[in-house]
Amino acid sequence: MSHVFHRHLSHTYPTAVGGDGAYLIDAEGRRYLDACGGAAVSCLGHSDAEVIEAVREQVGKLAYAHSAFFTTEPMEALADFLIERAPEGLSSVYFVSGGSEAVEAALKLARQYFIERGEPERRHLIARRQSYHGNTLGALATGGNAWRRRQFEPLLVEVSHVSPCYAYRGQAEGETPEAYGERLARELEDEIQRLGPETVMAFVAEPVVGATLGAVPAVPGYFKRVREICDRHGILLILDEVMCGMGRTGSLFAAEQEGVAPDLVTIAKGLGAGYQPIGATLVGERIRSAIAEGSGFFQHGHTYIGHATACAAALAVQRAIESRDLLPRVRQLGDGFQRRLEDRFGDHPHVGDIRGRGLFRGLELVSDRADKTPFDPERKLHAAIKRTAMDHGLMCYPMGGTLDGRRGDHILLAPPFILEDGQLDEIVDKLDATLRSVLGPS
Repeated sequence: MSHVFHRHLSHTYPTAVGGDGAYLIDAEGRRYLDACGGAAVSCLGHSDAEVIEAVREQVGKLAYAHSAFFTTEPMEALADFLIERAPEGLSSVYFVSGGSEAVEAALKLARQYFIERGEPERRHLIARRQSYHGNTLGALATGGNAWRRRQFEPLLVEVSHVSPCYAYRGQAEGETPEAYGERLARELEDEIQRLGPETVMAFVAEPVVGATLGAVPAVPGYFKRVREICDRHGILLILDEVMCGMGRTGSLFAAEQEGVAPDLVTIAKGLGAGYQPIGATLVGERIRSAIAEGSGFFQHGHTYIGHATACAAALAVQRAIESRDLLPRVRQLGDGFQRRLEDRFGDHPHVGDIRGRGLFRGLELVSDRADKTPFDPERKLHAAIKRTAMDHGLMCYPMGGTLDGRRGDHILLAPPFILEDGQLDEIVDKLDATLRSVLGPS
């Protein structure tokens, strides 16, 4: 019996022993094409020599220094790198160890900002249904996935949730994308008015919704309207780019493609590409200034924030993405990936929608394409697909509860940026074989 408290205690996992580019290798020598980056993490694959050497070099000099006593060269250099490329108005970086911690820090920064400004009445958060913002209690409360929240709800702070920007399910027949986005903006405005504009602290959203919806981008103009509404009421806009950021959708920050600048943005996953655990909250200048000119102290912290080795690894990852010109490659590969998915599954009787940006793609599965009926959740289709895909040597990221936390299934695909064209074909072929095994011939 394993003494590890695994995610699923009744499941037996293969033992990963090596990595080779886009592949992971288990103890039996089987190779798995990592078409999901674990969880949209491994953007440089699993054996990048430059990043590995950067980790070795940093450990040889200084592995760790507590941030209550020291700053470090890699922490300062990584912060400089990110802010030089960040959306306008972001001026500093608070480093953490992962995405959930980044969201917690953003929530606390938002609250402390208004305290420092003398607006303690601002306490309400608004987020969206079917969002995922992490598993710590504050992040879980902010997220809108009913299944993930249910058993912990007595422990969660109250957060308002409005509709997601989910055109496949939410856009009405005959409604233009712009009209749909405007309708959602009015819903947000109505919720702000219900709570009282002077009591709302922040609106939190993923630019491209990842785990719980499966690579769902917003319709054109939606985030610009959200930004306008937040500005009019003095509300902070927090964009969660933990999964969709750091190049995953074809630009370093997903917000670039929406034409908006957030007040706070959270990143992780592709920041360190799995070579070290790291996340960060990028902070707007007005938030930093309010705290700097007030108490001067952010009442928050973790032992490993600004970890020197983690920062060195992340800086090497980001320099590699830039020096190898991988962002244009993500866009090029992403376009080719979408074409292949549409060619293979566009007429599949059980694939209702194929969506996403860059190397962040999702397929929504339905029992009936005509009326978009989901499969019976008791079937646990997503689990069968994950298991069968592994049997075929493919790692993908299927999830259930796409519609409401219980009904619906989708497959999320987020392969490394270093893929060759032929590996896109391999992903599609293995995914096709998986769906045939689970659902029968198309």
